[in-house]
Amino acid sequence: MDKREIILAALATADGAIHTPVQVQKLLFLIDKKISHLVGGPYFNFVPYTYGPFDIGIYRLLEELEEKEEVEIIRNPTLRWSKYRLTIKGQEKGMEVLKEMDQKAADYIKELSLFVRKLSFAELVSAIYKEYPEMKENSVFAG
Repeated sequence: MDKREIILAALATADGAIHTPVQVQKLLFLIDKKISHLVGGPYFNFVPYTYGPFDIGIYRLLEELEEKEEVEIIRNPTLRWSKYRLTIKGQEKGMEVLKEMDQKAADYIKELSLFVRKLSFAELVSAIYKEYPEMKENSVFAG
């Protein structure tokens, strides 16, 4: 398994839902922290940043997946950030990756995906800071 496959598997559990940047970053961070041993990771290099754990390389990977027509990047010129969702092709590939992985890992990724999508921005960042206070180091967010 590689980084792209982890991204596809993580986003596939949302069944077409759109993810914000903070949701993508925190979902992949939690996968690396909580179940990396089950999925052959860790895969990413998270550092404490403005809103907690952040790896700039994730955005490059999402752009590569967009070029392969597996991710749709929804750009809004009035916002400084984009949103992400899988294409049909990406969803199919992500589901294949999930089926190939340890069932416990796949189930937990589904739980993590639901967790990051159900919380507001402030709730999600605050929850990460509570469990991983070291990730608050360079924060501009008081949560």
